[in-house]
Amino acid sequence: MAETIHVRGEGGAILTMDLPLPEGIAERSERDADDASEAPAAPVDRPAVNAPKAEWIAYVVKGGRLSAEDAANYTKADLIDMVS
Repeated sequence: MAETIHVRGEGGAILTMDLPLPEGIAERSERDADDASEAPAAPVDRPAVNAPKAEWIAYVVKGGRLSAEDAANYTKADLIDMVS
């Protein structure tokens, strides 16, 4: 019986595939693995604790944690705690 693995397809579906993988899929898998091993992007510079609340809102929004409207409803201390 062939060894099987699960592969996430381009549409997000999980596919069960027998090994060895077809050449095109094996190449894509290797390329994806190489991309995953690269260093992550440098983080956005964190504002100083005494920076204005607007800078903390921008930092939280850039980090994808909240929308600007939602972040504005928090205190500056809450925003700082959120990213600590």
